[in-house]
Amino acid sequence: MTVVFKTFELKSKAYCDVIDITTQIQHLIKNSTVRNGLINIHLAGSTGAISTTEYEPGLVKNDIEEFLEKIIPYDKNYKHHRTWGDYNGAGHLRSFLLKTSQTFPFKNQELILGTWQQIIFIECDERPRSRKIYCTIIGE
Repeated sequence: MTVVFKTFELKSKAYCDVIDITTQIQHLIKNSTVRNGLINIHLAGSTGAISTTEYEPGLVKNDIEEFLEKIIPYDKNYKHHRTWGDYNGAGHLRSFLLKTSQTFPFKNQELILGTWQQIIFIECDERPRSRKIYCTIIGE
């Protein structure tokens, strides 16, 4: 078994920026020596998330944001704001709900995804960020 560790960086916009990272992930797999295995994609942060969806404009520019705003609105006065003097309580809760890591299988160096399934990063913070994404490729 082989383990390969790779990283890449993203620049995001505030408030629910949804970024398709499928191409970057596929590129890392293709440029590794591992043919078959798993890739774990991890954000080392507590106000962003890794997930999947169909990367369709109505969904990624409106529907996801509207859904998250209904269940975890940004304009609520979260107790977290008093602790640190910042206003990203919603970002922490959204990240907690969505999660910061996902693992995907690949075969013959090709991600195994559904026809309309892309891997996405979601910025949950209330300000633009520079993010580092950590990827661990495991297999043979």
